[in-house]
Amino acid sequence: MFVLELTYTAPPAAVDAALPAHVAWLDEQYAQGVFLASGPKNPRDGGVILAVAEDRARIAEIAAGDPFVTAGVCEYRIAEFTATNTAPGLERYRQTPA
Repeated sequence: MFVLELTYTAPPAAVDAALPAHVAWLDEQYAQGVFLASGPKNPRDGGVILAVAEDRARIAEIAAGDPFVTAGVCEYRIAEFTATNTAPGLERYRQTPA
């Protein structure tokens, strides 16, 4: 499981210009079962995405395709973790430590 932290690197107007394409990209990742939750940080200086994928390389590839990245308005920090406990409804994402 992965936590993707986005940090905006451009003024809000540039972020807002890329937002419709970013939202469409998010919707695609949800449809493919990669993203579990997402939203803006407060204060709005970036966002957070909770994701699942087979490995870090795949998540990095997905993040690189974000229209925010291709527009040059954000950077990603990716943290991988082992989800040894989950809320009800997320049991299928539980993992056993290596």
